[in-house]
Amino acid sequence: MLDRLQPKRGSKHRRKRVGRGEGSGWGKTCGRGTKGAGARSGSKSRPHFEGGQMPMARRLPKFGFYNPFGTTFAVVNIGQLDRFDKDTVVNVEALAAVGLIRGLKSEVKVLGEGELKTSLKLQVHAISGSARQKVESAGGSVELISTTKAKPKTRKERATS
Repeated sequence: MLDRLQPKRGSKHRRKRVGRGEGSGWGKTCGRGTKGAGARSGSKSRPHFEGGQMPMARRLPKFGFYNPFGTTFAVVNIGQLDRFDKDTVVNVEALAAVGLIRGLKSEVKVLGEGELKTSLKLQVHAISGSARQKVESAGGSVELISTTKAKPKTRKERATS
């Protein structure tokens, strides 16, 4: 039984032996055509080579800029802070615990959209003028945390934040 096993007909191909005479079908130019760079030894074309015409990557317009030293803030609005009790210290850990920001690595900026009825002690990285005014008029206080400038984020870190 095992002595009769064979590969399926047409699944195995014979190696192409080029340059072995005209009778083989691959003699003379050996399948490389006549003249030109493709006929010469050492001929390779790089990926995305388009035969000398203006490449797609150069034809398309370029736009946008990524500032590696820029800061990306997790934004929280004043109206979202009403869920905290009176005189609570609202910092990065507290905001992450209630799900207003993702992770503890974010730098937090508070913006002034909404109303604040309770007095809170904010410890954030940045705050807008209108948000600061609303916190202080409600009897709260604002403490700015110094931002630590680290190395620029990698592409993978930018995608997850």
